[in-house]
Amino acid sequence: MHHHNMHRRIAHNFTYVSSCVKYMIFLLNFVFWLFGGLLIGIGFYAFYDKWQATGLVRVETIYDVVLNISLVLIISGSVIFIVSFAGCLGALRENTCLLKFYSMCLLLFFLLEMAVAIVGFVFPHNMNSFLEDSFTDKIIHTYRDDPDLQNFIDFAQQEFKCCGLSNAGYLDWGKNEYFNCSSPSVERGGVPYSCCINATDISSGLVNIMCGYGVQQQSVAAASKKIWTNGCIEIVRVWAERNLYFIAGIALGAALSQLLVIYLAKTLEGQIDLQKSRWSS
Repeated sequence: MHHHNMHRRIAHNFTYVSSCVKYMIFLLNFVFWLFGGLLIGIGFYAFYDKWQATGLVRVETIYDVVLNISLVLIISGSVIFIVSFAGCLGALRENTCLLKFYSMCLLLFFLLEMAVAIVGFVFPHNMNSFLEDSFTDKIIHTYRDDPDLQNFIDFAQQEFKCCGLSNAGYLDWGKNEYFNCSSPSVERGGVPYSCCINATDISSGLVNIMCGYGVQQQSVAAASKKIWTNGCIEIVRVWAERNLYFIAGIALGAALSQLLVIYLAKTLEGQIDLQKSRWSS
């Protein structure tokens, strides 16, 4: 009799839901949830900072959003926050609706990433010209208006040793109202200091902001002694081709881990459904 009771109690506590899978999904998403929250926080801080400084933030075209680093942070942070929250809560509360939403979102991200990767790998030159055509003017135009973007461009030009974006290279800066050769400013015909090969003065350690003045009027040969003359998009593409295996490895790792998480979520869903059918029987 005692043995029979014991058996019933074990059967009563048995569950199809693997706590290992459940808490793995929960922990993974909890980390991403915090990360999403952090991105939103940083984004709002940057947005508020800029709003205080300039008093207006333009959001008229898609480019205004894409080139506004604070908005990009807020939007991507919100997406990560919502999706990982669904994953967290879905796993913890064993809610199949939330888990379905979660795995659908992950699948969607996965397909989008694959699409971008395929376009990038198969048509690198087309992607190159698309980026050049759609972003050169916008980025060059807004250089001085958006301090975040300005810092980002300066950083990119220094890191990748390039100047401007398109094949025109340093001459792209003629499209900016401050660096335009017919502009009334002192910087006319110049380029930002981040284009300069030696922007920092060795003796004083200070950045020579004037090192790129008047370069656009010079020939490529003369200019290339002072500044990097090639456009950034081409340079980045060449860099990506050189480090192709490394980039492909990271992309593959990310893709496989996403598929693993989708598989885990689907497994948990199946286990929860089994458990429910067991209860209802």
